[in-house]
Amino acid sequence: MRIPLPGRSLLALALLLPAAGTLALAPQPTPDTVWDRLADCESDGDWQADTGNGYYGGLQIWPPTWREAGGPRYADRPDRATRRQQITVAEEILRRQGWRAWGGCAREIGMLK
Repeated sequence: MRIPLPGRSLLALALLLPAAGTLALAPQPTPDTVWDRLADCESDGDWQADTGNGYYGGLQIWPPTWREAGGPRYADRPDRATRRQQITVAEEILRRQGWRAWGGCAREIGMLK
């Protein structure tokens, strides 16, 4: 069965639309500038922060949250991981918990209302 030319174009377009829609919905990584602003608020930008408050690293991540988000593949605690590794784990925390994981500072930098 031959489909007329205009029908083939519409069929091709219909087949492409779901794939294009899926790509448009893929989450984009948060820019490093946002993570740096958050770290400035959380730890004065000290990516190796260990202040004794039970939270560690530049983004002040609680150890159980670090473990749940896959942090141990990099280091046992956030402050012992690199900035890039902390951000990678933070992206997973963000995916799971949203910006509320950093409540006050996320609000302060405009990521949470």
